[in-house]
Amino acid sequence: MANHKSAAKRSRQAQDQRLRNRMNKSKMKTAITKLDAAVAAGSGEEVQEALRKAISVVAKTASKGTIHKKNASRKISRLTKRVNAMTAAA
Repeated sequence: MANHKSAAKRSRQAQDQRLRNRMNKSKMKTAITKLDAAVAAGSGEEVQEALRKAISVVAKTASKGTIHKKNASRKISRLTKRVNAMTAAA
């Protein structure tokens, strides 16, 4: 337990930030999972819409500082590559 007022505040803030980060990461993972499901289903228009939403969520997660911007860039690149490969194969 914190012994100083400022340390107690930092502890409360850290807990709020941790929960906010978990929420953002969870949204990101859900968007990626939905994209994977759309790719598995193989419907082109649905895949493009899921990709657009996933890119938006990943970029937003990075802008909030939950993940590093290069991590977000790498994820977006890999997702786009996966969708393009599926589209080329179809």
